Amino acid sequence: MKNFEERLNRLEEINKTIKGGGNLDESLKLFEEGVRLAKGLEKDLFKVERKIEILVNEPVKADGDEPNLELFPELNGNSGA
Repeated sequence: MKNFEERLNRLEEINKTIKGGGNLDESLKLFEEGVRLAKGLEKDLFKVERKIEILVNEPVKADGDEPNLELFPELNGNSGA
């Protein structure tokens, strides 16, 4: 799976292509791809938002351990969920 930025860039490309006009069938295929990308990006943003809420609202632990929420597992070499 591509990372968030790559998928967002692809969504922007699709938007420009559709706005540029052209073949209706191709525009429909691009629109369908864009909807799938947008839903996936929205899901990813929701996950990050929840993790940020946990970090902000979690009390500081006495032992200094920080929670491992794996906000960006692709940066850590993990496969992620």
